[in-house]
Amino acid sequence: MPTEILHNEKALLQQVAQRDELAFRVLFDGHRDRLYNYILGIIRSKEVAEELVMDVFLKIWLAKDLVTEIENFDAFLFTIAYNKSIDFLRSAARDPVFRNLLWNDIQQAGDARADSVVMQHEYENKLREAVALLSPQRKEVYLLSRENGFSHADIARKLSLSRSTVNNHIVESQRFIRTYLINHMDLAMAILLLSRIKG
Repeated sequence: MPTEILHNEKALLQQVAQRDELAFRVLFDGHRDRLYNYILGIIRSKEVAEELVMDVFLKIWLAKDLVTEIENFDAFLFTIAYNKSIDFLRSAARDPVFRNLLWNDIQQAGDARADSVVMQHEYENKLREAVALLSPQRKEVYLLSRENGFSHADIARKLSLSRSTVNNHIVESQRFIRTYLINHMDLAMAILLLSRIKG
């Protein structure tokens, strides 16, 4: 970022710390569109993206004692935006009402990936890819549990393993699969679909 812009931002942040609404407006106007597009790319909901932009800037306004210490305002802003986006998606994944509202927003946006059949197909493909990458024993334990409905005790007897080993394999498999899906699918879709993998 050019030195002049950095200097100007530092001056604006100093003014914001002194409750200068005009300086705050200049910062808001200068970053709003890029921040909105960034959040929209994660959330896929225009309404939620707009609300989160406001939340990010509200945090800046309320952090008047900290804003003068910010070295890289751009990085600071986008880090807050990312964290708020992930927090929102995690909340949506836990709350059926919230989740349905988000799905509706995504579908209204006309995103081809929002088609539930396509999304389900993509999810199942990525899930199969993740399971295929598990170690042979971990994969066998996971499939016996998830596809065949075996209890931990049944799997332990069938494979001559302790129940704690079976439990460990399933917990580690779930952790690996969650990470794989988040890294290989659209983030919003992955987090919303992760509620299908029971913790």
